[in-house]
Amino acid sequence: MFWPKLTSGEIKKRVMDALKKNVDYRKTPILGIPATYLDAEVFYDDAPFLENAPFLSTLIANPNHIGCHTLGGSEKIFKGTQELERELVNLCAEQIFECEPGMQDGYIASGGTEANIEALWIYRNYFRNRYQADTREIAVIYSEDSHYSLSKGVNLLNISSIVIRVDEDNRQLLLTDLEEKLERALAEGIHYFIVNMNLSTTMFGSVDDIDKVTGLLNRKNITYKLHVDAAFGGFIYPFANPGSSYTFKNPHITSFTIDAHKMLQTPYGTGIFLIRKEYMQHVRTAEAQYVPGTDHTLCGSRSGANAVAVWMVLHNHGSQGWKTKMQALVDRTTDVCSQLDALDIRYYRNPNINIIAIRAEDIPVHLAEKYFLVADSYERKPQWWKIVKMPHITRGTIDLFMNDLQAEIRVNK
Repeated sequence: MFWPKLTSGEIKKRVMDALKKNVDYRKTPILGIPATYLDAEVFYDDAPFLENAPFLSTLIANPNHIGCHTLGGSEKIFKGTQELERELVNLCAEQIFECEPGMQDGYIASGGTEANIEALWIYRNYFRNRYQADTREIAVIYSEDSHYSLSKGVNLLNISSIVIRVDEDNRQLLLTDLEEKLERALAEGIHYFIVNMNLSTTMFGSVDDIDKVTGLLNRKNITYKLHVDAAFGGFIYPFANPGSSYTFKNPHITSFTIDAHKMLQTPYGTGIFLIRKEYMQHVRTAEAQYVPGTDHTLCGSRSGANAVAVWMVLHNHGSQGWKTKMQALVDRTTDVCSQLDALDIRYYRNPNINIIAIRAEDIPVHLAEKYFLVADSYERKPQWWKIVKMPHITRGTIDLFMNDLQAEIRVNK
């Protein structure tokens, strides 16, 4: 796992050079592209600070990254910033998730929801194309702790869902429940399965035991494709727990979702979809004839500035700097847990993730609301309240919270 740390000058030069490779709307007779630079009356391009602001310069230049650039054919007028997106996809797949060089496709999506649905769309069509499967023969397996994008996806794609219960204490999928529901699905004529594994659930930070799940699926000779929802954990777990089964070295994994606008602190709209070669073809939109290379993405037009933002952040830190930053977040989360232990507060926490889910009975509602803790449900009485130890949370804020919590405990004794 290595990529270089670049100086701010080196980063600026790479981005500005990429913009020079793009065709400039102002200097070139572009007649057919249904887009232009940002409104000059609002976003004026001669502001002196722009020469030292590569991300803002890219925003104003307004490159459209429609399509999937790892496949080859793309809109050539934006080739400079597309090159940075390809570098970014390759870095994430090869350096973080250990893919063989050049054996991945991917793109910068609008977020984890889109990336997860892209995966379901690809695998539904894969089963249709390879096995001539009827839609009624395909189902998606995911845990009850999974992100709601899975429910959105099965609804949009008109495929069945199989929701697996989890253990209340360790948040792991109950293998007995999985086995029972698999048997039932097979008896009902479902033969093809899209399996979602969570590399950090949104509420709990729990990580599914992929080895136990794939072991069961393989023993039962299940036909499946496996996607990893690492929207939250993708930029922290591999650095806190190197050597895990969550890499492309695991032959059972075909794709990953990761979100840069969480741990990486990039603008919203910087989700990343990664998949092995030879799968994007199953969602090629042949009707997009006016797009060079056609389109294989769910969203279509995309801001090239978002890809540039992620590329900049990763190279600002370098792999070693990023590992240090993520390990510091994990360590600070452990410190919070130690303070909760001293107060006999019940919680769940994966030791390699910066999420703490606290039992609702142990936190007064007014205190949870004061500190903007997130509930597992706002439609019913919460069972859990969540703390996410993000970089903006100072030691002083944690101390204030702990003092308030300790005072509540004393009052209620």
